[in-house]
Amino acid sequence: MKQSIFIRIIVFSLIAALTLPLWGCYKEEFPGRPTVALVVKTLNNPFFNDMQAGAEQMARELEINLIVQAAEREVDVEQQVQIVENLIQRRVDAILLTPSGSREVVPVISRANRAGIPVLNLDTRVDMDLLARDNAEIATFIGSDNYEGGYLAGRFVGEALNGRGKVAILEGIPGHETADSRQRGFMAGLSEFPDVQVVTSQTANWERNLGYNVFENMLQSFSDVNAVFAANDLMALGAVEAIASSGRSANDVIVVGFDAHSEAVEAIRRGSMHATVAQNPFEIGRAGVEYAYKVLNGEEIPDDITIEIRLITRDNL
Repeated sequence: MKQSIFIRIIVFSLIAALTLPLWGCYKEEFPGRPTVALVVKTLNNPFFNDMQAGAEQMARELEINLIVQAAEREVDVEQQVQIVENLIQRRVDAILLTPSGSREVVPVISRANRAGIPVLNLDTRVDMDLLARDNAEIATFIGSDNYEGGYLAGRFVGEALNGRGKVAILEGIPGHETADSRQRGFMAGLSEFPDVQVVTSQTANWERNLGYNVFENMLQSFSDVNAVFAANDLMALGAVEAIASSGRSANDVIVVGFDAHSEAVEAIRRGSMHATVAQNPFEIGRAGVEYAYKVLNGEEIPDDITIEIRLITRDNL
């Protein structure tokens, strides 16, 4: 009997410990006003920190209560799904979701629909075919044109190599819409330079340390690589560190990233990176809260809201 009670106490303590980070820091700033939840992939990435800042700014302007939650790592899809489940149980008024898995989040979006909670899809598109098969829906998609950004990066690499060279790719998480669109766009841009070859392409899961490790191995296996396209800036910064560790100079390998993190922009100023595709995560966050507010007030909103992107190089800083 004592052992049974002891086990129940341990289980309760674990549940409390796991739940506290999700709700312990939430405070209703505007009593009686709507509560919107922003669920991002991780808060260990400056891109999502900027998105959070934009959402918080708009929430203050509209006097909306905002909850911001995330899994520890971008690959933690199950944890993200559990976060959304908890938000549904709490009956927040709307959910802004940047899915860690475009397919895996569809069932929980369906459950939010049945609970009458609108879901606005930010940054990474959910699988629309699977969504339709599940009779689920999103209120809108708000984000960048990742294919176009990849295309701009591909053309830049081809031109920077004067139409001849060997390229490596550091991919995002395979099967994720954002990663796939960026890579397809990059390949389309690069295809305009038939004498530029992609000699190796591997995932580094959006992470800086993996970007370093994977590109270090690439440099050892493909010593004649002239350029690397990383599907986000964290992986690109890892590649910069791998180049430095290998004893090569920044002039030996062209490094192009995606997102325009402040550290990547500074690396472009220094010359250790050569370009990055600038998204505007701050504006994505602002727009997410703004359009959630409109949905909650019964307003019609577009199905697709595209936030402008541009290529940043040393020439246009």
